[in-house]
Amino acid sequence: MAANPDRHNRKITSILVTQPKPTNDNSPYLAIAEKYGIKVDFREFIQVDPVPYKEFRKDKINILDHTAIIFTSRNAVDHFFRICQESKIEMPAEMKYFCISEQTAHYLQKYIVLRKRKLFTGERTATDLFDVIKKHKNEKFLFPCSNIRKNDIPDFMRSNNLHFTEAVIYKTVAADLSDLAEVKYDCLAFFSPSGIHSLFMNFPDFVQENTRIAAFGPTTAQAVIDAGLELDIVAPMPNAPSMTGAIEMYIKKHFPNK
Repeated sequence: MAANPDRHNRKITSILVTQPKPTNDNSPYLAIAEKYGIKVDFREFIQVDPVPYKEFRKDKINILDHTAIIFTSRNAVDHFFRICQESKIEMPAEMKYFCISEQTAHYLQKYIVLRKRKLFTGERTATDLFDVIKKHKNEKFLFPCSNIRKNDIPDFMRSNNLHFTEAVIYKTVAADLSDLAEVKYDCLAFFSPSGIHSLFMNFPDFVQENTRIAAFGPTTAQAVIDAGLELDIVAPMPNAPSMTGAIEMYIKKHFPNK
């Protein structure tokens, strides 16, 4: 796993982004590729698998016993309504929805007709949503989630003695990367601890050497360190809120003449 301390002297000519390839040509990653002559590849390191309805039933969760649903991602929305469809449940008009962001709330329109008085949103993180939830402390909340999730929402609900049920409806697992001969890139960009886990699941003999490791978010950064890797690029930062911004800052710092 050891990193070469002189790796910062080596130009970045290739980046592997551990996310799906963008569907449009306006991706900031493609702008970096063109501006600096860098090869940028995309490959998901994790995948989302549905929890089968039969397995969900074993938890004996009655969705309609709840009066409010907390959604933190599009995956949660998709798999929740998949479970509803398989169990032949229709959401009552009075059901309330608490979404982590406007984007997640907007995505709900794929499944239901949105009623503003029944829809509550945060700005970007779960913490943004907590003040909203506190104003509805008498609701019975259902939290559809993955087998791998942050503790912030469950901890908040318990510490405030709110009625809530956690429902694991999908699983985040390591993707099969056996078609990749190796991960010899100048920079690997990670966005979740699961991505780091997938790296060593697929490449147990991975050695960092000259590879720069980029991490988005504090939990991902900690996972990099816990794996014994050297963390080179951190996002978000006040002057670089995106992964691409942080990567470009690194390039400008170490290779100012490029």
